[in-house]
Amino acid sequence: MPISVNEKIAFIDKALSACWPNPKSELHFETPFQLLVATIMAAQATDKKVNQLTEVLFKAAPDAASMSRMDVEDIKTIIRPINYYNNKAKNILAVSQRLIDEFGGEVPASREVLESLPGVGRKTANVVLGNAFGIPTMPVDTHVHRVSNRIGLCKTAKPEETETALLKIIDEEKLIDFHHYLLLHGRYTCKAKKPECRECPVREICDWPEKVLL
Repeated sequence: MPISVNEKIAFIDKALSACWPNPKSELHFETPFQLLVATIMAAQATDKKVNQLTEVLFKAAPDAASMSRMDVEDIKTIIRPINYYNNKAKNILAVSQRLIDEFGGEVPASREVLESLPGVGRKTANVVLGNAFGIPTMPVDTHVHRVSNRIGLCKTAKPEETETALLKIIDEEKLIDFHHYLLLHGRYTCKAKKPECRECPVREICDWPEKVLL
């Protein structure tokens, strides 16, 4: 007998909350500003590498005021090991300067404002709103998109479509934790190239046909 989407969600919630009872971002940050910078850096880069670099960067400039005074070449030097470091350094500096000029150096808890900042798209805005301010959001990266489709929570072609679909079926109070469950599950178990289906705690409710071949 087919399992309903609501039953899938309940199963996933129970199984993955047992794996990660207190799920949270793996990016290291102490303030919304630091999370914003780290998330800008994290595009096409691993959280582990970003954390190594922000440890150095935030010692030099822990807030928007100090970051806005940095030379862009110094920022580039620190974050050079990650992809697109040139553009990311320029965006970090521009964001910092705008926060100082318009918002007193503070990161606004506003999607509209966040998405208007240099280098900040919807996913980055969602990460900051959810992790820094506790506002229910569903950031969709490649992990969340892949896992949601493999399991059968949705059938979507683009991350934006996945976000819309998940927002319709997951209760608002569960969104932040559920985002982390899907992301962490995708990062460590339901991997893109070599998923560990034999070890998967939600295998029995997963629709992905290729899992039986592993």
